[in-house]
Amino acid sequence: MSKQPHIAVSAEQVSERVIVCGEPDRVNRIAALLDNPELLAENREYRVMQGQYQNTMITVCSTGIGAPSALIALEELVKCGARYLVRVGSAGALQPDIGLGEVIVAEGAVRDEGGSKAYVDAGFPAVANPHLLVALESYLQQSGAVFHRGIVRSHDSFYTDEEENICRYWHQKGVLGADMETSALLTVGKLRGLKVASILNNVVLYQQDVQEGVSQYANDDDQLMRGEQIAVKAALHALVSQP
Repeated sequence: MSKQPHIAVSAEQVSERVIVCGEPDRVNRIAALLDNPELLAENREYRVMQGQYQNTMITVCSTGIGAPSALIALEELVKCGARYLVRVGSAGALQPDIGLGEVIVAEGAVRDEGGSKAYVDAGFPAVANPHLLVALESYLQQSGAVFHRGIVRSHDSFYTDEEENICRYWHQKGVLGADMETSALLTVGKLRGLKVASILNNVVLYQQDVQEGVSQYANDDDQLMRGEQIAVKAALHALVSQP
């Protein structure tokens, strides 16, 4: 089979079990937890690696920032035979009790991004696969990690003129945090028959300056890196737990 045009891999290179993340360098950090990791391809924002975890093959693919590029990755991974997909991402908290490096397990997501709306009306729900949710939560409970489970919001920009008011609105509705990809992956994954979940490392405190928080994460703050490692290990556990 020929290689996919964007992720630049073919079906025989992709596992049924996939982790996706936004940042290409995070692919390397995830692959470091795998046995015999191998770089398969790198093109545009997409870096693809593969290795084994508990004798199960895992593919790891970056998606860049936002729903459009994440959905390109999802569509091409599905064409290559992916069946289970977990997003290991980062988020900004919308509630004051969520600390830095604490993880959010997304039960579902507010679809405030445009990518998924190109596929289906906004009334279609963005919900995670229940079996992956249970497996994620099981690992987090066993590990003693501090985590939060609930609804997140996915959006298309950090820098809208009304961002403070938007965040306040969703805070009042009990939404836990915000990212840019979860709702698109959950929605289109469901449409394509893919089992999808999302676990997010909180890198920005509620009402903290976004630029400050993201810069802190980019500078490898130890607390935030520990949160990422917890999220990755939970995702790996969830994927190898599936039949």
